[in-house]
Amino acid sequence: MRFRNPSDESDADINLTPLIDVVFLLLIFFMVTTTFSREAEIKLQLPEADSGEQADAESRFLTIQISDIGQYAIQGPDEDSPRELINTSVETLRKALVNAAGDLEDPVILIRADGLSPHEAVVKAMDAARQQGWFQITFATGVPQ
Repeated sequence: MRFRNPSDESDADINLTPLIDVVFLLLIFFMVTTTFSREAEIKLQLPEADSGEQADAESRFLTIQISDIGQYAIQGPDEDSPRELINTSVETLRKALVNAAGDLEDPVILIRADGLSPHEAVVKAMDAARQQGWFQITFATGVPQ
């Protein structure tokens, strides 16, 4: 039987297969657990009003949407779709309003609240706008059928 001399062996080979397996597993893990940015779409059932005025088409509104459970979504005048907020605190709402307003100095705030949204959520939206010194606030309503 012939035994190998340790000094005769060439350099040890590195097997890359386990490393590649681990990299692919990490890639799959991060692909599955990542939450992708999706456009927020809050379903609203606006209250109806018999009286009121049609809004100016030229007015640039900063829109606050409030769902029936009190969740907020903000849409700036130059944005195509509203962005849902991560929580319902006044501070988060205020920062989102400032961010969405951009360079507008005194925007018109349009509150689109669901007919079943809590009164507290509407008051928070008005409070956040007033903390910024914005007092032009209007409410969206539906037209009775």
